[in-house]
Amino acid sequence: MEYIKSKIRDVVDFPQKGVVFKDLTTVFKDPRAIHIIGWDLSQLYRDKGVTKVVGIESRGFIGGSILAFELGAGFVPVRKPGKLPADTISASYQKEYGVDTIEIHRDAITEDDIVVLHDDVLATGGTMLAAYNLVKSMNPKKIYINFIIELSALGGRNLLPDDVEVTSLIKY
Repeated sequence: MEYIKSKIRDVVDFPQKGVVFKDLTTVFKDPRAIHIIGWDLSQLYRDKGVTKVVGIESRGFIGGSILAFELGAGFVPVRKPGKLPADTISASYQKEYGVDTIEIHRDAITEDDIVVLHDDVLATGGTMLAAYNLVKSMNPKKIYINFIIELSALGGRNLLPDDVEVTSLIKY
């Protein structure tokens, strides 16, 4: 993980003053880093029977797709309103700087699925909690939650359900 950490770029005052944004685009452009992330993420779930990986717009699509490929699972996007073409369900949630809404296709998850919810960074946890609630409403067999980076000082993990396994590759 030290190699991955060395590739993360800190962007000061983004998206607003006082925030130090952990930019993973510098990680994703590095072939070795992509390989390491794919391998390390997949090892967390290799023997858990995962059938779907749900990635949260937009950077969660990158790690989520890599994880789905490595596990031989399907990939399901969670998007902002109006971006998915078929029937959706939605959830609104409080973010660090306002209210937002996400959607998922109504038929994306079945009761037979074992799901990993993936996003790039765990900050305050609002986005992931909303995504978890959407997926949970579809009654899959099991849900796991995963991040590449966790910003522990922001306490986002505390917002997530206690009975769900939450993993992060890197904690700050």
